[in-house]
Amino acid sequence: MTLNGTVLVAILLSALVTWLPRIFPFILVKYKGLPEIVVRFLKYLPISIITALILSSLVEGKVGMFPQLRWLDLLATVPSLYVAFRYKNLLGTVIFGIVLVAILRFIF
Repeated sequence: MTLNGTVLVAILLSALVTWLPRIFPFILVKYKGLPEIVVRFLKYLPISIITALILSSLVEGKVGMFPQLRWLDLLATVPSLYVAFRYKNLLGTVIFGIVLVAILRFIF
């Protein structure tokens, strides 16, 4: 396959169109800043993402069936949440959760 001028221009323009929407917000925020309402909204994103990840790991969905809870993982989530709120240590919570799931899977 040969590379002619039209194909090269199409590739370069496609790269520019892909690159601009990714870089433009960073440039805009650097010089302009964000409105206060956007800053308040962005503060909720981390907890929303973590909640979505936790819920997606607790529920198993198959096509044509109702979603089903993974009871063993739910059983490990409750004490892990307690450890997270009590000690506020992310690494400790993750290690506690992994060890608890391993123990529960070994027992059941």
